[in-house]
Amino acid sequence: MPNWGEVLGEINNFKGFHAAASQQAVDSVRRKYLQSLHQHTGRNVIAYYSGFLSKPDIPSEINDEDKNGFMMAVHKLDRSLGLDLILHTPGGGIAAVQSLVDYLHKMFQDNIRAIVPQIAMSAGTMLACSCKTIWMAKHANLGPIDPHLRGIPAYGAIHEFKRACQEVKKDSSKIHIWQSIIGQYRPTFLGQCQNAIKWSNEFVQRELENVMFKGKSGAADRAKRIVKKLPDYKANRTHERHISAEECEEMGLVIKKVEDDPKLQDLLLTVHHCFMHSLMNTNSYKMIENHLGVAFVKQQAQMVVPVRQ
Repeated sequence: MPNWGEVLGEINNFKGFHAAASQQAVDSVRRKYLQSLHQHTGRNVIAYYSGFLSKPDIPSEINDEDKNGFMMAVHKLDRSLGLDLILHTPGGGIAAVQSLVDYLHKMFQDNIRAIVPQIAMSAGTMLACSCKTIWMAKHANLGPIDPHLRGIPAYGAIHEFKRACQEVKKDSSKIHIWQSIIGQYRPTFLGQCQNAIKWSNEFVQRELENVMFKGKSGAADRAKRIVKKLPDYKANRTHERHISAEECEEMGLVIKKVEDDPKLQDLLLTVHHCFMHSLMNTNSYKMIENHLGVAFVKQQAQMVVPVRQ
């Protein structure tokens, strides 16, 4: 398996034979390994990559525009082969994820596997939970699915409000302390938090019950147990908590280990390295690409700085 450095060496070697072809080099090497992954699995492959690690200042969350990329990637695929969806994302909006999941299920029914080579957080975890199985590398992580509104954790806001009510009830002198905090909440904000929690939990529970656990005994109960644990604000402590494959399996998710298929592991991690090099060494910050080389790429606008003579 080519490691990080060896993939970079292959890209640089390509550039050596094709002068001034940096973009062409990363594209060619990446697409070669995407095609190899498809040939190994016999399944369609679509990779969804955000550059949130190398370009943290650029918003790269899941949004409604992504559906255009997926429509491009799905077009002309043999849908009877199913879909392997490679995910590397910090998350995004639940409305966008729900719409995207609905579209993918219409295209491939339930024959979708999520593959997580490193990180699929928040709404990315919700997307993975809508698949039949989740394949994870030993170093890969999912994340909590507790919703955030205006950057504020919905569970945290509700918990804080309840705490304020309890403390003021016990000691009225604390009302001034809490008033300055709770007073920053806009009207209907707490109601929006409750609705967001209910929406996200119901969505994930429904997907688990109807897709991952479809036809299995106790599907509803299994889904409920998982939805209690994934957004558990008290236990997770932070929205950024990384949940390992072992923890995901313990809570009841259908987890497959990438390492159980050495060839799949080699190809997947090589593809992952290729995408990371693409995001680091070009001005791209989001990529949706299939094994045929059809890609939807978002790039930074390059600023032209005038040079004085």
